Amino acid sequence: MKRVGIRDVAERAGVSISTVSNALNRPQMVSEGLVARVRTAAEQLGYVPLQAAQALRAGRSGLLGMTVINIANPFFADMVAGAEDAASAAGLRVLVGNSSDDVAKERDHLELFERVHVEGALVSPFGPLAPWLDRLRGRGIPVVLVDAADDTGELPSVSFDDVAGGRLAAEHLLASGRRRLAFVGARGEVRQVRERLEGARLAVAACPGATIEPVWTERTTSARGVAFGEQLAARSPRDRPDGLVASNDHLAIGLVHGLIAGGVRVPDDVAVVGYDDIEFAAIAAVPLTSVRQPAREMGRAAAELLLARLSGASGSDLASVVYQPELVVRASTAG
Repeated sequence: MKRVGIRDVAERAGVSISTVSNALNRPQMVSEGLVARVRTAAEQLGYVPLQAAQALRAGRSGLLGMTVINIANPFFADMVAGAEDAASAAGLRVLVGNSSDDVAKERDHLELFERVHVEGALVSPFGPLAPWLDRLRGRGIPVVLVDAADDTGELPSVSFDDVAGGRLAAEHLLASGRRRLAFVGARGEVRQVRERLEGARLAVAACPGATIEPVWTERTTSARGVAFGEQLAARSPRDRPDGLVASNDHLAIGLVHGLIAGGVRVPDDVAVVGYDDIEFAAIAAVPLTSVRQPAREMGRAAAELLLARLSGASGSDLASVVYQPELVVRASTAG
């Protein structure tokens, strides 16, 4: 079907294009009769004004851009929901770009935000983005990092203490008598995951006789977790870790299923700790112990920082926020 344009509305109403524009966007400039005539024609034709054109006339898009690493992970979906809560309260909408663990896609999303003139950007970075973020800021588009801290101190951010989170997870396993730990994640994952491993290593270093083995999977999905759990189950008991820290809950839930399918008891033989505390963690076949991140609250806080920047606030109003971890203990470690 041909897209209905402003010219079609003008022809149906028997007026000029400029009259249609005024009637739809500046009705005070034309008579009430003409406004009614133009609107009737637009409704009959199913005319929908172009968002870009409206934004150009208004001088603002009414949009915030937001990139997330992988929206298939409920953690990021909840984070987007929190950002939408704050944006909606301010009369704005959120344009979401899902990077799917792909640096090129992530950069494409940022370039799209620039082209559509978003009013601000919330960025949960997967890869190095400094030149792209600098370009947005150079265009007058403020940026707030979410689920990541800014090493330069130039950008407001909402982040999580992942070193403390990894340490908390490993300390819990060590306190239950586990001594052969493994940290399971995807090689080359984002900084947050590397910091979780760093924290787990700190806990192990403080416990004489304990060890930790980094174990890498291709991707941190539940399917990969199942396959890898089965591989671990095939090891002899003396070569198998007795405690696992997974880099996210999807992977952890898959690991539990794979271990059980391979004849390994969870938590009796192997205890498992996940990360994020997604909703499904509590209702899995073996309820999952997990490090809780308040995803929705983090998304809302990041959007509020961005809105404060847009309103001209400065100083303490733009201070970065760092959330601290909470361990939620369930049957995957407690029996």
